[in-house]
Amino acid sequence: MELEERVAALERRMAALEGGERSAPEVVDSTFWALEGLKAQLAEAGAPGEDGAVLFTGTVRLPTRERYEWQFGAFAERLLDQDWAETAESFAALGHPVRLRLLREILGGRRTAAELAESEEVGTTGQIYHHLRQLTGAGWLHTTGRGRYEVPGARVVPLLVALTAARP
Repeated sequence: MELEERVAALERRMAALEGGERSAPEVVDSTFWALEGLKAQLAEAGAPGEDGAVLFTGTVRLPTRERYEWQFGAFAERLLDQDWAETAESFAALGHPVRLRLLREILGGRRTAAELAESEEVGTTGQIYHHLRQLTGAGWLHTTGRGRYEVPGARVVPLLVALTAARP
């Protein structure tokens, strides 16, 4: 394994560790055990959480055997008060079928433009690089050297959450 690949693997592990809490939830005899835990946290927090909160979390093992664990929570009041237009670029980057295909291929282990060009329905090399730039600019990808791309560890679970939320 080349030094750059080893460093990239270490960066992925660090991103997964730094991406969020890694403690296992207490299993409650309820379909909504995560929701009940969130409500308990809000009760302890007092006034800032009186309007509610959202929580998303996940543990994922990719086909490449990489594992990511991540969670994020935010008070509803803060989310509702934010300028949502600031997220438009991130959503726009996900709004193209080829970009979604590229992300799926990258999560599956194809990490270079040459490997991605072997996939059907992704277009020419120039088109691939255009889409990779869009995804990189929006933070959904970063380069790890030698033309290799990957989804940052802290974005793996949020990407899957966004895909889940977008389902009809």
